Amino acid sequence: MTTTGRQLVSTLTADGKMTLALEEKVFPEPTGNLVLVRMEAAPINPSDLFLMTTGADLENASYSPGKIEMQLHPMVAAGQAARHGKPQTVGNEGAGTVIAAGGGEMAQALMGQRVACVPGNAFSEYAIADAMMCLPLGEHSSEVGASSFVNPLTALGFVETAKREGHDAIIHAAAASNLGQMLNRICQEDGMALVNIVRKDAQATLLREQGASHVVNSSDRDFEMQLASAIDDTGAYLGFDPIGGGNTTDTCLRAMERVAASKMTEYSRYGSDQAKKMYIYGRLDLTPTILTPSYGFGWTVSGWLLMPFLNSCDMQTMMALRTRVQQGLTSTFASQYKARVGLDEMLTKEAIMDYSQMATGEKYLVTPLR
Repeated sequence: MTTTGRQLVSTLTADGKMTLALEEKVFPEPTGNLVLVRMEAAPINPSDLFLMTTGADLENASYSPGKIEMQLHPMVAAGQAARHGKPQTVGNEGAGTVIAAGGGEMAQALMGQRVACVPGNAFSEYAIADAMMCLPLGEHSSEVGASSFVNPLTALGFVETAKREGHDAIIHAAAASNLGQMLNRICQEDGMALVNIVRKDAQATLLREQGASHVVNSSDRDFEMQLASAIDDTGAYLGFDPIGGGNTTDTCLRAMERVAASKMTEYSRYGSDQAKKMYIYGRLDLTPTILTPSYGFGWTVSGWLLMPFLNSCDMQTMMALRTRVQQGLTSTFASQYKARVGLDEMLTKEAIMDYSQMATGEKYLVTPLR
């Protein structure tokens, strides 16, 4: 038995024309440990927007019911040559009800349950998901469980990465985001010192009201001095930057070195021997990453991705992370949404022009059955 339903597909051609369209798809009967989920809620994350809006001229795009045709910036289009002419499904994560299951034990155990999942095509009426990557939601709604994977496991991954690398303090930029608020709560629970970087006073107030001890505003004239002071207080020489472009990573490294250099008893032309590291895990800013010769040679800039991190975890660690998320869905890992849109509504000019801004605290939730 097969099931049909609409699914959002992103197609890019070699001439830079990208189409977002709702297409009727056939979903086969699941086998093995696969399950068929009737999707009920899915968040629009920055990682989803890479296939939807990055480099696109949304203002001059062609909008019609269930379809958008737009032109990508030539450099962005060229950088995605591997996907030219190859339709991509969209929507990393979401939640819904399992309506069919393969014969595997794990799949059968989920039959009829509401679950969170990471199918990679969550902006759809139905999705095939791996039972191993499904999180039973119990009495929680699909909306409560829709953001159970990407942000919670990323935030937990930051703390786990810091612990693995011998750190007990971290820096996080764009810290008032849903993910940032989760990280703030996790760090308080785990005793991990956290330096939060925001860009508005209201965001700073929000985090302080949630118990944050160190919040610095990048819009302040003395931002770098404030950041250095927070680093001095916490010993944070490891940071996570979702902005990517511009000088955020550079400023963090420079502030780290300012503190480390102040503790040197002898000058060195090579800077301090304090190891300083920044992970870039997003591209909210598509401009080049700026690095300046301001912090000696004892530094590292690297990328951080969720799936490679999860692949590095043993089964015991994975189960502990899943259990922690499940137990904290309405507290530590709670998400807030600015708006809820159906599949058709998410492809209107008004909606996509808004959620493509990726503004802090203004996440959209797609409800496919709306």
